[in-house]
Amino acid sequence: MGAPISIQELRERVITGPVLTAVFAQIESITEKQTRDQKPYYELVLRDLVGVMTIRVWNDHPAFNFCSQVQPGAPVCIEGEFWAGNSYGLEVRNWQIRDLNLDERAMLFEGPEQVRERQRNDFNEIASTIESIGDPRLRRMGQLFLLEFGERFKRSAGARNVHHARRGGLVEHVAQMLRAADAVAGVYSNLNRDLLLIGVLLHDAGKMWENNFPKESLQMPYDLYGELIGHISIGGELVNRLWSRMRQEPDFETWKEFSPESELVRVHLLHLVIAHHGEKSFGSPVEPKTPEAWALHLIDNLDAKLELIFSAYRTAVRLSPHVLDRVRPLHSNPVVPLPKFGGA
Repeated sequence: MGAPISIQELRERVITGPVLTAVFAQIESITEKQTRDQKPYYELVLRDLVGVMTIRVWNDHPAFNFCSQVQPGAPVCIEGEFWAGNSYGLEVRNWQIRDLNLDERAMLFEGPEQVRERQRNDFNEIASTIESIGDPRLRRMGQLFLLEFGERFKRSAGARNVHHARRGGLVEHVAQMLRAADAVAGVYSNLNRDLLLIGVLLHDAGKMWENNFPKESLQMPYDLYGELIGHISIGGELVNRLWSRMRQEPDFETWKEFSPESELVRVHLLHLVIAHHGEKSFGSPVEPKTPEAWALHLIDNLDAKLELIFSAYRTAVRLSPHVLDRVRPLHSNPVVPLPKFGGA
């Protein structure tokens, strides 16, 4: 059958017809259910780095016995003929399931090569952008963050179920926001570019607890601190923690005469992190009160919404040549965008 493909690629390919292939995935959950005729079957929810799919295993299928013994979290290979079902999304026939060997497990947890390369490039671009910050205090905050939390940052998602909801999604989200923020700061010269960029880097830092993946798992656990405190409050606490570390460094003494004064810089950075949801009803304890806070909030919202609709174009069921089926949490059916002008 050739090399395995990702669930996302599978969803894209079945739009045009059945696909004979293999998929590496981790069993997220396995639930025993009954048909209307009271016959048992299993419902498998499978996840890889970029997607989720569900397979139903009827009691007369050869894999039924395998499913009666396998545990959630098991890495498996599904080989068969996949197509886009009408009622249950992806369907598969003439299929078999088996455990992954050690090399295949590594491939699963690392993700497709194109995803790994994109996230490596994004992380390197983030580090490079932080080095371009002129204020040494804010630049050092970014350096400390990447040094201490870089590996955890790489394993975190942008959200649990909405935008960038995948391992490494937070790196992708922050990298794209930094590109947008740099462009916006170039247009609006009154914006404090240094503050805006470090705010982008740290605004979702609390998601390293709220939406973090273990080193060898694609299942996102529920974290006590993420649940009880939330990523916004954790992010504010992290800003203060990194600032306190920076105060202990010798260079901090040489910055005492800087303008604006260091305490004012810290408070403005803290404001960007805790106000980035924009409204109290959306979880921020305060609403944006500075140009940089407003810019951060709007860039964050823009990147999240565009990621949702671009993802829908890849995977949503087409209702007509120009209209696709709604994908939550979008509020309406996505419409195919106008192609860029190609000339005569």
